[in-house]
Amino acid sequence: MKTLEQIRAALSSYPVEIEFPDISRWRQGNTGVAFVHSFDSQTEGPHVMIMALMHGNEVSGAIAVDHLLRRGLKPLKGRISLGFANVEGYARFDAANADASRYIDEDMNRVWTAARLDGEQQSTELRRARELRPIIDTVDYMLDLHSMHEAAPPLIVSGPLDKGMRLAAEMATPAHVIVDAGHPNGVRMRDYGGFGDPASHKNALLIECGQHFSALSKQVALDAAARFLVTTGVIAEADVADMLSVDTSVPQRFIGVTDPVVAQSYDLEFADDYRGMEIIPTAGTVIAREGEREVVTPYDNCTLVMPSLRHIGAGVTVMRLGREIAAPATAK
Repeated sequence: MKTLEQIRAALSSYPVEIEFPDISRWRQGNTGVAFVHSFDSQTEGPHVMIMALMHGNEVSGAIAVDHLLRRGLKPLKGRISLGFANVEGYARFDAANADASRYIDEDMNRVWTAARLDGEQQSTELRRARELRPIIDTVDYMLDLHSMHEAAPPLIVSGPLDKGMRLAAEMATPAHVIVDAGHPNGVRMRDYGGFGDPASHKNALLIECGQHFSALSKQVALDAAARFLVTTGVIAEADVADMLSVDTSVPQRFIGVTDPVVAQSYDLEFADDYRGMEIIPTAGTVIAREGEREVVTPYDNCTLVMPSLRHIGAGVTVMRLGREIAAPATAK
Protein backbone atom coordinates (compact mmCIF):
# COMPACT_ATOMS: atom_id res chain seq x y z
CA MET A 1 0.00 0.00 0.00
CA LYS A 2 1.26 3.47 -0.88
CA THR A 3 1.78 6.14 1.74
CA LEU A 4 0.43 9.68 1.59
CA GLU A 5 4.01 10.97 1.29
CA GLN A 6 4.63 8.77 -1.76
CA ILE A 7 1.39 9.93 -3.36
CA ARG A 8 2.21 13.61 -2.84
CA ALA A 9 5.74 13.13 -4.15
CA ALA A 10 4.31 11.77 -7.42
CA LEU A 11 1.90 14.68 -7.91
CA SER A 12 2.64 17.88 -9.76
CA SER A 13 4.35 20.56 -7.72
CA TYR A 14 3.50 24.20 -8.22
CA PRO A 15 5.83 27.21 -7.93
CA VAL A 16 5.05 29.91 -5.38
CA GLU A 17 4.36 32.86 -7.69
CA ILE A 18 3.03 35.30 -5.10
CA GLU A 19 4.42 36.98 -2.03
CA PHE A 20 2.92 36.08 1.33
CA PRO A 21 1.88 39.25 3.19
CA ASP A 22 2.97 39.87 6.75
CA ILE A 23 -0.37 39.90 8.54
CA SER A 24 1.08 40.37 12.03
CA ARG A 25 0.40 44.11 11.69
CA TRP A 26 -3.33 43.28 11.76
CA ARG A 27 -3.23 41.19 14.95
CA GLN A 28 -4.73 43.82 17.26
CA GLY A 29 -7.93 44.38 15.29
CA ASN A 30 -10.64 46.73 16.50
CA THR A 31 -13.41 44.28 17.35
CA GLY A 32 -12.10 42.53 20.44
CA VAL A 33 -11.17 39.56 18.23
CA ALA A 34 -7.58 39.21 17.05
CA PHE A 35 -7.04 39.68 13.30
CA VAL A 36 -10.57 41.03 12.71
CA HIS A 37 -11.20 44.65 11.72
CA SER A 38 -14.54 46.37 11.18
CA PHE A 39 -15.48 49.63 9.47
CA ASP A 40 -18.89 51.10 10.33
CA SER A 41 -20.55 53.73 8.17
CA GLN A 42 -22.92 54.74 11.01
CA THR A 43 -25.63 54.45 8.35
CA GLU A 44 -28.20 51.68 8.23
CA GLY A 45 -27.18 48.79 6.02
CA PRO A 46 -25.94 45.19 6.01
CA HIS A 47 -22.96 43.80 7.87
CA VAL A 48 -20.72 42.39 5.13
CA MET A 49 -17.65 40.30 5.91
CA ILE A 50 -14.75 38.91 3.88
CA MET A 51 -12.83 36.05 5.51
CA ALA A 52 -9.41 34.79 4.46
CA LEU A 53 -7.26 31.86 5.58
CA MET A 54 -9.92 29.38 6.57
CA HIS A 55 -7.04 27.12 5.56
CA GLY A 56 -3.58 28.31 6.50
CA ASN A 57 -1.94 27.73 3.10
CA GLU A 58 -4.59 29.55 1.01
CA VAL A 59 -2.71 32.79 0.61
CA SER A 60 -4.69 34.54 -2.16
CA GLY A 61 -7.49 35.45 0.22
CA ALA A 62 -4.97 36.84 2.70
CA ILE A 63 -3.53 39.03 -0.05
CA ALA A 64 -6.98 40.44 -0.83
CA VAL A 65 -7.88 41.13 2.81
CA ASP A 66 -4.45 42.64 3.50
CA HIS A 67 -4.88 44.86 0.42
CA LEU A 68 -8.29 46.12 1.59
CA LEU A 69 -7.00 46.80 5.09
CA ARG A 70 -3.99 48.74 3.83
CA ARG A 71 -6.02 50.98 1.56
CA GLY A 72 -8.68 51.73 4.19
CA LEU A 73 -12.41 51.39 3.67
CA LYS A 74 -15.23 53.89 3.97
CA PRO A 75 -18.53 52.02 3.59
CA LEU A 76 -21.41 53.80 1.93
CA LYS A 77 -23.75 52.11 4.36
CA GLY A 78 -23.75 49.31 6.89
CA ARG A 79 -20.55 47.74 8.17
CA ILE A 80 -17.62 45.90 6.61
CA SER A 81 -15.55 43.37 8.54
CA LEU A 82 -12.32 41.82 7.31
CA GLY A 83 -10.73 38.83 8.98
CA PHE A 84 -8.04 36.17 8.90
CA ALA A 85 -9.16 32.79 10.22
CA ASN A 86 -6.48 30.10 10.69
CA VAL A 87 -3.63 32.44 11.51
CA GLU A 88 -1.66 29.73 13.33
CA GLY A 89 -1.65 27.53 10.24
CA TYR A 90 -0.56 30.48 8.11
CA ALA A 91 2.32 31.27 10.47
CA ARG A 92 3.65 27.74 9.98
CA PHE A 93 3.67 27.80 6.16
CA ASP A 94 6.72 26.15 4.61
CA ALA A 95 7.01 26.16 0.81
CA ALA A 96 8.88 22.83 1.02
CA ASN A 97 5.79 21.23 2.59
CA ALA A 98 3.03 23.46 1.30
CA ASP A 99 0.09 21.23 2.25
CA ALA A 100 1.10 20.84 5.90
CA SER A 101 -0.14 24.26 7.02
CA ARG A 102 -3.68 23.73 5.71
CA TYR A 103 -4.59 23.24 9.37
CA ILE A 104 -2.96 22.36 12.68
CA ASP A 105 -5.32 19.81 14.25
CA GLU A 106 -8.40 19.58 12.01
CA ASP A 107 -10.04 21.19 9.01
CA MET A 108 -11.42 24.50 10.25
CA ASN A 109 -14.02 24.49 7.50
CA ARG A 110 -15.79 21.44 8.96
CA VAL A 111 -16.57 22.65 12.50
CA TRP A 112 -19.41 25.11 11.90
CA THR A 113 -22.32 23.68 13.88
CA ALA A 114 -23.64 24.73 17.28
CA ALA A 115 -22.94 21.21 18.54
CA ARG A 116 -19.23 21.45 17.68
CA LEU A 117 -18.80 25.07 18.72
CA ASP A 118 -20.65 24.59 22.02
CA GLY A 119 -19.15 21.17 22.72
CA GLU A 120 -16.26 20.16 24.94
CA GLN A 121 -13.85 19.07 22.20
CA GLN A 122 -10.67 21.11 21.84
CA SER A 123 -8.46 21.84 18.84
CA THR A 124 -6.56 24.80 17.45
CA GLU A 125 -9.23 25.30 14.81
CA LEU A 126 -12.17 24.98 17.20
CA ARG A 127 -10.66 27.54 19.54
CA ARG A 128 -10.23 30.00 16.68
CA ALA A 129 -13.75 29.33 15.35
CA ARG A 130 -15.13 30.03 18.81
CA GLU A 131 -13.25 33.33 18.88
CA LEU A 132 -14.65 34.32 15.48
CA ARG A 133 -18.20 33.16 16.15
CA PRO A 134 -19.53 36.32 17.91
CA ILE A 135 -18.55 38.38 14.86
CA ILE A 136 -19.83 35.87 12.32
CA ASP A 137 -23.17 35.63 14.13
CA THR A 138 -23.81 39.30 13.27
CA VAL A 139 -22.88 39.05 9.57
CA ASP A 140 -25.55 39.42 6.87
CA TYR A 141 -23.35 38.64 3.83
CA MET A 142 -20.18 36.54 4.02
CA LEU A 143 -17.50 35.93 1.39
CA ASP A 144 -15.11 33.11 2.29
CA LEU A 145 -12.00 33.22 0.09
CA HIS A 146 -10.27 29.90 -0.64
CA SER A 147 -7.90 28.37 -3.19
CA MET A 148 -7.33 24.87 -4.58
CA HIS A 149 -4.74 22.10 -4.50
CA GLU A 150 -4.59 21.81 -8.29
CA ALA A 151 -4.38 24.29 -11.17
CA ALA A 152 -8.08 24.48 -12.04
CA PRO A 153 -10.51 27.18 -13.16
CA PRO A 154 -11.81 29.43 -10.36
CA LEU A 155 -15.29 28.67 -9.09
CA ILE A 156 -18.02 29.82 -6.70
CA VAL A 157 -19.50 27.41 -4.17
CA SER A 158 -23.04 28.73 -3.66
CA GLY A 159 -24.44 26.01 -1.42
CA PRO A 160 -27.74 24.27 -2.23
CA LEU A 161 -30.16 27.14 -1.68
CA ASP A 162 -31.73 29.44 -4.25
CA LYS A 163 -30.52 32.52 -2.38
CA GLY A 164 -26.90 31.40 -2.71
CA MET A 165 -27.33 30.74 -6.41
CA ARG A 166 -28.88 34.18 -6.92
CA LEU A 167 -26.04 35.92 -5.11
CA ALA A 168 -23.51 33.99 -7.22
CA ALA A 169 -25.36 35.13 -10.35
CA GLU A 170 -25.30 38.74 -9.18
CA MET A 171 -21.53 38.47 -8.75
CA ALA A 172 -21.38 37.27 -12.40
CA THR A 173 -17.94 35.67 -11.93
CA PRO A 174 -16.23 33.20 -11.63
CA ALA A 175 -17.82 31.42 -14.56
CA HIS A 176 -18.34 28.11 -12.73
CA VAL A 177 -20.88 27.93 -9.89
CA ILE A 178 -20.97 24.76 -7.79
CA VAL A 179 -24.35 24.04 -6.19
CA ASP A 180 -23.85 21.53 -3.40
CA ALA A 181 -24.92 20.51 0.09
CA GLY A 182 -21.45 20.49 1.60
CA HIS A 183 -19.34 17.66 2.96
CA PRO A 184 -20.35 14.55 4.91
CA ASN A 185 -17.56 15.01 7.46
CA GLY A 186 -18.53 18.45 8.75
CA VAL A 187 -20.23 21.79 8.09
CA ARG A 188 -18.53 24.68 6.29
CA MET A 189 -18.73 28.26 7.51
CA ARG A 190 -20.54 29.01 4.23
CA ASP A 191 -23.43 26.85 5.51
CA TYR A 192 -23.34 27.95 9.16
CA GLY A 193 -26.44 29.29 10.91
CA GLY A 194 -28.52 31.68 8.86
CA PHE A 195 -26.28 31.28 5.81
CA GLY A 196 -27.67 27.77 5.40
CA ASP A 197 -31.26 28.57 6.42
CA PRO A 198 -33.65 29.21 3.52
CA ALA A 199 -35.85 31.33 5.79
CA SER A 200 -33.02 33.68 6.79
CA HIS A 201 -32.01 36.81 4.90
CA LYS A 202 -28.36 35.97 5.56
CA ASN A 203 -26.28 34.72 2.66
CA ALA A 204 -22.76 33.49 1.97
CA LEU A 205 -20.50 32.46 -0.88
CA LEU A 206 -17.25 30.52 -0.93
CA ILE A 207 -14.90 31.27 -3.83
CA GLU A 208 -12.08 28.96 -4.88
CA CYS A 209 -9.72 31.41 -6.58
CA GLY A 210 -7.46 28.91 -8.34
CA GLN A 211 -4.29 27.02 -7.40
CA HIS A 212 -2.97 28.07 -4.00
CA PHE A 213 0.20 29.85 -5.08
CA SER A 214 -0.57 31.12 -8.58
CA ALA A 215 -0.57 34.74 -9.68
CA LEU A 216 -4.00 34.13 -11.23
CA SER A 217 -5.43 33.24 -7.82
CA LYS A 218 -4.24 36.56 -6.43
CA GLN A 219 -5.97 38.40 -9.28
CA VAL A 220 -9.21 36.45 -8.81
CA ALA A 221 -9.20 37.03 -5.03
CA LEU A 222 -8.76 40.77 -5.41
CA ASP A 223 -11.50 40.93 -8.03
CA ALA A 224 -13.90 38.76 -6.02
CA ALA A 225 -13.40 40.74 -2.82
CA ALA A 226 -14.05 44.05 -4.56
CA ARG A 227 -16.99 42.70 -6.56
CA PHE A 228 -18.61 41.27 -3.41
CA LEU A 229 -18.44 44.63 -1.64
CA VAL A 230 -19.97 46.34 -4.68
CA THR A 231 -22.66 43.66 -5.14
CA THR A 232 -23.77 43.95 -1.52
CA GLY A 233 -23.94 47.73 -1.85
CA VAL A 234 -21.49 48.72 0.89
CA ILE A 235 -18.78 50.12 -1.41
CA ALA A 236 -18.99 52.21 -4.58
CA GLU A 237 -17.52 50.56 -7.65
CA ALA A 238 -15.34 53.60 -8.31
CA ASP A 239 -13.59 53.05 -4.96
CA VAL A 240 -12.38 49.56 -5.91
CA ALA A 241 -12.28 49.82 -9.72
CA ASP A 242 -8.54 49.08 -9.77
CA MET A 243 -9.22 45.66 -8.19
CA LEU A 244 -11.82 44.60 -10.77
CA SER A 245 -10.01 42.66 -13.47
CA VAL A 246 -12.03 39.55 -14.35
CA ASP A 247 -14.16 39.43 -17.51
CA THR A 248 -17.84 39.07 -16.55
CA SER A 249 -19.10 38.62 -20.11
CA VAL A 250 -18.54 34.83 -19.98
CA PRO A 251 -21.86 33.11 -19.14
CA GLN A 252 -21.81 31.24 -15.85
CA ARG A 253 -22.31 27.46 -15.72
CA PHE A 254 -24.25 26.21 -12.70
CA ILE A 255 -23.20 22.69 -11.74
CA GLY A 256 -25.37 20.66 -9.38
CA VAL A 257 -23.26 18.18 -7.40
CA THR A 258 -24.80 14.71 -7.33
CA ASP A 259 -22.14 12.29 -6.08
CA PRO A 260 -18.95 12.31 -4.04
CA VAL A 261 -16.05 10.05 -4.96
CA VAL A 262 -14.75 8.75 -1.64
CA ALA A 263 -11.49 6.88 -1.26
CA GLN A 264 -11.43 3.68 0.80
CA SER A 265 -7.64 3.63 1.07
CA TYR A 266 -4.48 5.29 -0.22
CA ASP A 267 -4.67 3.13 -3.36
CA LEU A 268 -7.26 5.08 -5.37
CA GLU A 269 -5.87 6.47 -8.62
CA PHE A 270 -7.45 8.72 -11.24
CA ALA A 271 -7.76 7.40 -14.78
CA ASP A 272 -6.27 10.61 -16.18
CA ASP A 273 -4.51 13.77 -15.03
CA TYR A 274 -7.68 15.49 -13.86
CA ARG A 275 -7.36 18.99 -12.39
CA GLY A 276 -10.97 20.19 -12.27
CA MET A 277 -14.06 21.07 -14.35
CA GLU A 278 -13.35 18.43 -16.99
CA ILE A 279 -16.56 17.32 -18.72
CA ILE A 280 -16.71 13.55 -19.36
CA PRO A 281 -19.13 13.09 -22.27
CA THR A 282 -20.19 9.45 -21.84
CA ALA A 283 -21.87 7.74 -18.89
CA GLY A 284 -19.99 4.69 -17.62
CA THR A 285 -16.52 6.13 -18.32
CA VAL A 286 -13.96 4.93 -15.80
CA ILE A 287 -12.53 7.95 -13.98
CA ALA A 288 -10.78 6.22 -11.06
CA ARG A 289 -9.65 2.79 -9.89
CA GLU A 290 -8.99 1.43 -6.42
CA GLY A 291 -7.89 -2.19 -6.53
CA GLU A 292 -10.74 -4.07 -8.18
CA ARG A 293 -13.15 -1.16 -7.75
CA GLU A 294 -13.85 1.08 -10.71
CA VAL A 295 -15.42 4.50 -10.33
CA VAL A 296 -17.46 5.47 -13.40
CA THR A 297 -19.40 8.53 -14.47
CA PRO A 298 -23.10 8.07 -13.64
CA TYR A 299 -24.42 10.10 -16.59
CA ASP A 300 -23.40 11.80 -19.82
CA ASN A 301 -21.61 15.17 -19.66
CA CYS A 302 -20.46 14.63 -16.11
CA THR A 303 -18.34 17.46 -14.65
CA LEU A 304 -15.44 16.61 -12.32
CA VAL A 305 -15.34 19.05 -9.42
CA MET A 306 -12.05 19.71 -7.60
CA PRO A 307 -10.33 16.33 -8.07
CA SER A 308 -7.22 15.93 -5.92
CA LEU A 309 -5.30 13.14 -4.24
CA ARG A 310 -3.18 15.38 -1.99
CA HIS A 311 -5.18 14.59 1.14
CA ILE A 312 -6.29 11.08 0.20
CA GLY A 313 -7.15 8.51 2.85
CA ALA A 314 -9.95 6.19 3.88
CA GLY A 315 -13.21 8.16 3.92
CA VAL A 316 -11.77 11.20 2.16
CA THR A 317 -13.70 12.76 -0.74
CA VAL A 318 -11.21 13.06 -3.62
CA MET A 319 -13.60 14.63 -6.13
CA ARG A 320 -17.26 15.35 -6.65
CA LEU A 321 -19.41 14.73 -9.71
CA GLY A 322 -21.94 17.17 -11.08
CA ARG A 323 -24.21 18.00 -13.98
CA GLU A 324 -25.23 21.34 -15.45
CA ILE A 325 -28.45 22.80 -14.06
CA ALA A 326 -30.53 25.87 -14.88
CA ALA A 327 -29.21 29.22 -13.73
CA PRO A 328 -31.46 31.34 -11.50
CA ALA A 329 -33.62 33.96 -13.13
CA THR A 330 -31.31 36.75 -11.98
CA ALA A 331 -28.31 35.28 -13.85
CA LYS A 332 -26.72 37.61 -16.38
